[in-house]
Amino acid sequence: MSQKVLLSSKEIHIILHRLACQLLENHLDFTDTVLIGIQPRGSFLAKRLAKLLKEEYQVKEIKLGLLDITFFRDDFRRGEKPLEASTTSVDFLVEDKKVVLIDDVLYTGRSIRAALTAIQSFGRPNEIELLTLIDRRFSRHLPIQPNYRGRQVDAINEEKVKVLWKENEGKDVVYLVNR
Repeated sequence: MSQKVLLSSKEIHIILHRLACQLLENHLDFTDTVLIGIQPRGSFLAKRLAKLLKEEYQVKEIKLGLLDITFFRDDFRRGEKPLEASTTSVDFLVEDKKVVLIDDVLYTGRSIRAALTAIQSFGRPNEIELLTLIDRRFSRHLPIQPNYRGRQVDAINEEKVKVLWKENEGKDVVYLVNR
C-alpha cells in the first residue's frame, strides 16, 4: 500500500480560508444560515470553518450543528460489521434556514443523500448547500454535486482519499492511498 500527499497542512490552511471567504460572500452575516457537519469526519471541517469565520472574519454568531447519518444510510444493515453511531448535536431548528452541509470527502454521494433525509428531522430548510474539502468527481453514484469544494480529485476506485485532522490524528494532511 502506497500513499501520496494530496494536500499539505499549508494547502489545507489556504483552502479553508478560501472556503470561509466563499461562504462569507454568499451568506454575509449568517443570520439565516446554519452550518451542519456530517459526523464523524465532516465535524472537524465544520468546526474549523466556524472558528475561522468567527475569529478571522468577525462573524458574530454562527449556528453549528453535528449530524449523525448512521441510521439513514442505505447500507445500514448490509455490512458484516455493525456501524457505530456518532452523536447528533443540532440544538436549533433548520426551518426556513439556509443549511450548509459539510463533509470531508464527497465520494459516491450516498452519505449526502442520507444527510438530506436526516436533516428533515429538524425542520424544512429554505435551501441546502454542500461544502466538501475533497470532491472525487468520477466516483458518484447519485446526482449530487458540491456548491463549495476545496480540491477536486480524479481518483480511480481502487484508490482511497484519507483526510487527517490535527484535532483527531495530530496533523492536517490529505493522502491518496493506493490499496
